[in-house]
Amino acid sequence: MSNHRELKNQYKESMVPMGVFVIRNTKNQRVYVGSSSNLEGAMNRHRFELSTKTHRNSALLTDWIAHGPAAFHFEVLDRIAQSENPNFDYPAELATVLALWQEELHCFGAQGYNPAPSKKQA
Repeated sequence: MSNHRELKNQYKESMVPMGVFVIRNTKNQRVYVGSSSNLEGAMNRHRFELSTKTHRNSALLTDWIAHGPAAFHFEVLDRIAQSENPNFDYPAELATVLALWQEELHCFGAQGYNPAPSKKQA
């Protein structure tokens, strides 16, 4: 029984942190809000793409070039806790939490770097 408990604890500890992050421009207060099943990996990818001038978000890249890396702050906003339920829908939870943070931080349009969400058809 203790072996099973140890394996369960190891599994819990091995989960890669997933959640929502923000990239803040401290010069003009614009934000990019994103999510990932691997938070550190996603933020590192954004840093790398910005530093190599290959980032897909042209507005964010333009400001990165204009203001420099020191003007940007990367921050984890929310983490998704591991569920005891083996059928827990992590992607759905991540999408819900992302939508809440995007609404909270007004990351669309002139206030942010995120592209406007596509309209859902009724």
